[in-house]
Amino acid sequence: MLVSAFILGLLGSFHCVGMCGPIAFMLPLDHKNHLKKFFQLSLYHLGRLLAYSIIGLFFGFIGKSLNIFGMQQGLSIGIGVLMILLVLIPSPLLMKYNFSKPIYKMISKVKNALGKELKKKTPDTFLTIGFLNGFLPCGLVYMAVFAAIALGSIAESSMYVLFFGLGTIPLMTVVVYVGNLFKGNWIRKHIQKAIPVFVVLIGLLFVLRGMGLGIPYVSPKQSTEIISSSFDCF
Repeated sequence: MLVSAFILGLLGSFHCVGMCGPIAFMLPLDHKNHLKKFFQLSLYHLGRLLAYSIIGLFFGFIGKSLNIFGMQQGLSIGIGVLMILLVLIPSPLLMKYNFSKPIYKMISKVKNALGKELKKKTPDTFLTIGFLNGFLPCGLVYMAVFAAIALGSIAESSMYVLFFGLGTIPLMTVVVYVGNLFKGNWIRKHIQKAIPVFVVLIGLLFVLRGMGLGIPYVSPKQSTEIISSSFDCF
């Protein structure tokens, strides 16, 4: 499952270039000192990974709570179906029923905080910018969060979103160094088309996982604990 999270982040990073790229380009990096620039950029990525880990941890608690009530299999199937539907349903229809509007005020505060941090050049600035960047709304992060809930384990959920973040690092780093190399690039366009296909595959994987078909690593059977009611009396 962690491999799927990394690949989702890797493919999704082509989308991230358009969404988070402007923030990365605006980082107050020291372009004259390459070692210092690398260190500053690493702090930025570390901040994003920290935010993703916290997000995964939070939703892992939710998934764990549902798992306690024996809902893990049904939840895994439901999350998988939801991921597939979000890809198949036309975007205009999704925008019509946008349930994220109530959190726009909170997002605006994050953006304001980002704006203030971008004016600074202290080492902690890059960590803070990355951390705040990680909480900005992103469709692919939502997909990673859905998967994290379905895992039903706090540690696995946190690691899943963390590995998603790790997958975004290579391209985001390259873009900072080479500028708008991927802007309008046909490779980026083709990979963006492949992202929905991969999301559907992950959705199908979670559906199979929830069905408990006894397929190792893909759809393992749910273990049932048999408690004996007989006791020996001495």
